Amino acid sequence: MAEPAYVRIAGEYARRIRGGELPPGTQLPSYAEIAQQNGVSDIVVRKALELLQSQGLVRSVRRRGVFVADRPNLVRVSPERQMETAERSFQNESDQQVRVERETEQIPATSELAGALGIPAGEEINHVITRAAEDGRPISISDTYHPLDVADISGAAFLEETISDQLPAAAHADWLRTTPGDLVKTVHQRFISADKRIVMISDISYPRDRYDAFVFRMSLK
Repeated sequence: MAEPAYVRIAGEYARRIRGGELPPGTQLPSYAEIAQQNGVSDIVVRKALELLQSQGLVRSVRRRGVFVADRPNLVRVSPERQMETAERSFQNESDQQVRVERETEQIPATSELAGALGIPAGEEINHVITRAAEDGRPISISDTYHPLDVADISGAAFLEETISDQLPAAAHADWLRTTPGDLVKTVHQRFISADKRIVMISDISYPRDRYDAFVFRMSLK
C-alpha cells in the first residue's frame, strides 16, 4: 500500500527536525509553500502538520505560523506510525542506514502472557523479536506476542501504550549495549479489538535518550 502523502511529508520534516537540520524555534514554510513544494493540496499539508504537532515536534502560533518545538525529541507515537513497518518508521526519523532483523517462533504462553492475552496458560503463541540498528548502532529491540489466529494488528481498534524509564531485560540490555544498572526507555503496548480482546502485546526498549516518556491511549480507526 502506498504511503499517504501527508505521512510522507510529516516523516520528512520529522527526520529533518530530529536530525538537527531544523533546530527548535525554526519557522516552517507556509501551508501554500509546503503544498507547492510537494504537489499536494492545503488539506494534505494541514494533516501533515497536525501529525507533526501530535508527535510533539512542532507547535502552532496563532497568526504567526508553525514552529519547531522547543523539545523536538518528545514523541507521541501516531496511529499512522503503528501501521508502518519498523523499517519505514525508523527511516522517517533518520537519514542514516537503518537495518531491521526479525526472529519468529512459537512458544507456550507463560502464566503472565496468558493472563495478558486472555488465553489458557501453555497455549501456543507467536513470539517475534525485532532488532533495529542505525548505521550499526543498536537503537531498538522488541518482544511481541500474539495468539496464532492473529496475523497482525489490522483487527485492533485501540492501542494502549505505557512509556517509562526502566532497567532492561537481559536480552534487551545485550542488544542495546547498556552498562549494567543503566536505564532504557521502555514501551509496553496492548493492541485491543473493538470487542475488548487483546490481540497483541509488545515490549520495546530504546536507548534512554531517544524519546521522552508519557502514557496515552489512542483510537486506531
